[in-house]
Amino acid sequence: MDEQEWVVTEDTDGQRVDAFLAASTGSSRALVQQLIQAQLVGIDGAVVAKSEKVRTGQVVSITGTLPEATKPQPPVVDIVYADKDIMVVNKPPGLAVHDGAGVRVATLVDALIAQGMPPSGGPEPDRPGIVHRIDRDTSGLLAVARTQAGYDCLRPQFQHHSTHREYWALCQGVLDPPSVTIDAPIVRSPSKRTTYTTGEGGRPSVTHVSTLATHQVRVGAEYRDISEVIVTLETGRTHQVRVHLRALHLPLIGDEAYGADMRLAKKLGITRQALHARRLTFTGMDGETLDFECPIPDDLTVIHEVH
Repeated sequence: MDEQEWVVTEDTDGQRVDAFLAASTGSSRALVQQLIQAQLVGIDGAVVAKSEKVRTGQVVSITGTLPEATKPQPPVVDIVYADKDIMVVNKPPGLAVHDGAGVRVATLVDALIAQGMPPSGGPEPDRPGIVHRIDRDTSGLLAVARTQAGYDCLRPQFQHHSTHREYWALCQGVLDPPSVTIDAPIVRSPSKRTTYTTGEGGRPSVTHVSTLATHQVRVGAEYRDISEVIVTLETGRTHQVRVHLRALHLPLIGDEAYGADMRLAKKLGITRQALHARRLTFTGMDGETLDFECPIPDDLTVIHEVH
């Protein structure tokens, strides 16, 4: 019988094996559970139960044949700049940047290929041209390489944090004082392996946060404070903005994984984490400074319509 294998990445660490395989294959969870019950699924060669959780680096295998998974048609992505080596896109929310274990949906890479603007460059064939990422549910600006030369220009800038990356965010609470710098290492959460926290032994991480505006929203019988903030990064860790805002007791509206009160998101009609990469500055191929800014998307501007 055929055998297929998937390697667990950090992004999918801690998922139940049935959920991991359903996402990885594009098949239904019920079908995956049938394969598990038939002892056709293994982790590192050992037969598993459907409730078992996968960990980074493990190899999950299926012995047998699954129906061919097909991806949905990717959305059209706004390309805000392009030369022969580099492009900058405004990624919509809900779109993963690239393929990988646990990602069997249309991605940014798929969308660019479909638009005749295939990314290229770098050592990993499943993520061509990708030099940095933003979360699936975060919108905004992303630089992508079109050639190996473009990749070689961009990648060191993001590795050495010489770019300028600025986010707009909508948070619970009020920042006091109105501008702060948080310098706190980020480490994987010991209790929930798909999230991160601040703590000893983590990677150095520095974030600057400043208040843009504050609002009050009525939820039930009480009024709640909400803040629009501007966030700039000195480092670029996984979930850095989300982790550091939670550490400041300012979780993103709609970010249940990092402590948000989902009643506020429901009141505002926000269905994802309220985070938008609004500005991106880096050095282009000819040594010129390239500076881009994109407006807050409509699904996050509702704060100005709610009292």
